[in-house]
Amino acid sequence: MPSETPTPRTTRHGWGWAVPVMALGAGLLFGTSAALAKGADFPGQPGSLPELIQQRTQQVEALSRDASRLSTQIDELERRSGTSIISTDISADADELAPVVGLGPVEGAALRVTLDDAGYTLDTLPEGYTVDDVVVHQQDVQGVVNALWAGGAEALMIQDQRVVSTSAVRCVGNTLYLQGRVYSPPYVITAIGDLDAMSTSLAEDDIVSNYRAWSAALGLGYLVESLDTVQMPGFSGSVRPEHVQIVGPDSNSVDDTSTPGEDEPDPGTAELNQR
Repeated sequence: MPSETPTPRTTRHGWGWAVPVMALGAGLLFGTSAALAKGADFPGQPGSLPELIQQRTQQVEALSRDASRLSTQIDELERRSGTSIISTDISADADELAPVVGLGPVEGAALRVTLDDAGYTLDTLPEGYTVDDVVVHQQDVQGVVNALWAGGAEALMIQDQRVVSTSAVRCVGNTLYLQGRVYSPPYVITAIGDLDAMSTSLAEDDIVSNYRAWSAALGLGYLVESLDTVQMPGFSGSVRPEHVQIVGPDSNSVDDTSTPGEDEPDPGTAELNQR
């Protein structure tokens, strides 16, 4: 008769040592994966902020070219299908207004204003001045742009981009951010219009005059050139506003920290206004 004494189950002892080994292996696997993830450079992934900005700038340029190409195709299809009188009249009116609002190409005599950093290093920076004193700021570019518009500019470009009513100039560190692209100095502003009127406006503008005083004192770049003929492309981006802010009686006004005088300051004797 068979014995009823239970036989020991050897499989229990196998799992007893297998579970810790599996846990150890899983821990090593997770730890190795985490270490590799921290130090690995994956293809296409920017490793620093400048690389990210450069990558995004290239993407914006590629998308802008695609948008321009598609816009040309749409215009051609609209011309082919525009059989009604009303559609033809509207298209003609739009074509007439396009250069005025910056959406169409223009050509004419122009002023070109170039702004540039002074070129100092921390070792050569004059005593009593800071790095902010020897670089071009956002308000300097905006001052030139506003003075040219005030002088009757009919069309305007910053660097290689047409400027329209929705364009915004912003500083990102020591670079300029305009409509999805990043630029380094020198900054070139070109305006088509009455050359004498725009030159007079630049000479009389307080912000531009203050910049010229800093230019004479510290070597900031400021150059104005007259050009016989300049061709400007139409603006190819979107003109639809993306952000809206309600302006009311309690809205904060812009605080102008400069204290411009009535006459242009003499770089040799006058105290420089704050920039």
